[in-house]
Amino acid sequence: MNQEKTELKRTLGPFMLWGLGVGYVISGMYFGWNLGLAEGGTLGLAVATLFIIIMYVTFTFSYTEMACAIPKAGGAFDYARLGLGKNWGFLAGIAQSIEFIFAPPAIAAAIGAYFNVFFPEISITAIAITAYLIFTLINISGVRFAAYFELIITIIAVAELLLFSGVSFTEFKFENLTQNALPNGWGGAFAAIPFAIWFFLAIEGVANVAEEAKNPQRNILIGFGSALLTLVILCLLTFTSSIGVDGWETIVYPPGSTAPSDSPLPLALAKIVGESNILYHLLITVGLFGLVASFHGIILAAGRSTLELGRERYVTPFVGKVHAKTKTPVNALLVNMGIGILALLTGKTGEIITIACFGALTLYIVSMIAFFALRKNHADLKRPFRVPLFPYFPAIALVIAIIAMIAMSIYNLTLMAIFWGLVGFGYMSFRWYQRKG
Repeated sequence: MNQEKTELKRTLGPFMLWGLGVGYVISGMYFGWNLGLAEGGTLGLAVATLFIIIMYVTFTFSYTEMACAIPKAGGAFDYARLGLGKNWGFLAGIAQSIEFIFAPPAIAAAIGAYFNVFFPEISITAIAITAYLIFTLINISGVRFAAYFELIITIIAVAELLLFSGVSFTEFKFENLTQNALPNGWGGAFAAIPFAIWFFLAIEGVANVAEEAKNPQRNILIGFGSALLTLVILCLLTFTSSIGVDGWETIVYPPGSTAPSDSPLPLALAKIVGESNILYHLLITVGLFGLVASFHGIILAAGRSTLELGRERYVTPFVGKVHAKTKTPVNALLVNMGIGILALLTGKTGEIITIACFGALTLYIVSMIAFFALRKNHADLKRPFRVPLFPYFPAIALVIAIIAMIAMSIYNLTLMAIFWGLVGFGYMSFRWYQRKG
């Protein structure tokens, strides 16, 4: 394949990478995580989130070592392929693609739900599909423009979360954190795991733009580290401030409803200032930026992940081409959008989140196994950054990811079967294109 048709352009600095890293994830603060409260209550979700934070801290430092040593758009796909061989590379690549392709439809549904508050005459699905078309087009237009757009809306989204927390803490009561704190026993904490992961899902997408980063060996470390610190702080603030207003039930179930809500922060705000207050409408409007930041950012990362699979003929080479003018993976972006819209039309936000989390955990497990293989079999590989406290950090990340995968599988047998069915279908595609190549 012509190199000019598959090469990406280096344009991203450390501040841009911070914006992408936070942007990929920040929608997890706005919705989705509250569904874990229905499973585990405040205490169950808090315990699950604590262990997931430990996993992400140890994983991110370990992943950064590989991203700095192998700055390729495929991320985990490239690390596993070098460290463990083609079959493991396929598993990492397909898991990463499932994570990045299935996360956006869940976010699109939330965008539709937030927007529908102001325009109830327009269906949530129509809004979500329109968002897909708009932000896929922005990503097609060029990575520099897409990254600047991502940075601006991420800064606005971070400011909004800080403002929300400030307002919510004016009504904070500690006893609200303790009421009905463990409604389903400790089993609820395990059931809450996918929603704890949702707080940080897709931060590893920073590695997928390493090929477009200036001085990636230095800037990837800065981007990953600063993004993770920002997200941990925002997670703790959002969790405590929103539940502290009136207990966890208030931000899970709208008044008079038994169906979980996709917009927990407006529910908390309505309890404080009422739905007619200008601050309520202002924060909901600005809150859309957080959803848009993650939606747009993960679409960007997904395009790079699918591109790399196509370039190496793990899936159809059609998605492995870069547009000659925009230097973006147009075909990969369009194919991802089509799959995402199909998932969106199912209307199953919680289930889509869980499938994305299965992809993420598979990616984390394979990546940490690849980490140890690269240290053993490629000791001479230039590593501008080395993970601290080796081998404990990658080992801790691996163990927690395995435990989380087992727990998720026990509580989501049908969704586990769907996930591995997608992996199996992808493997048949992988074998077909490898034979043809």
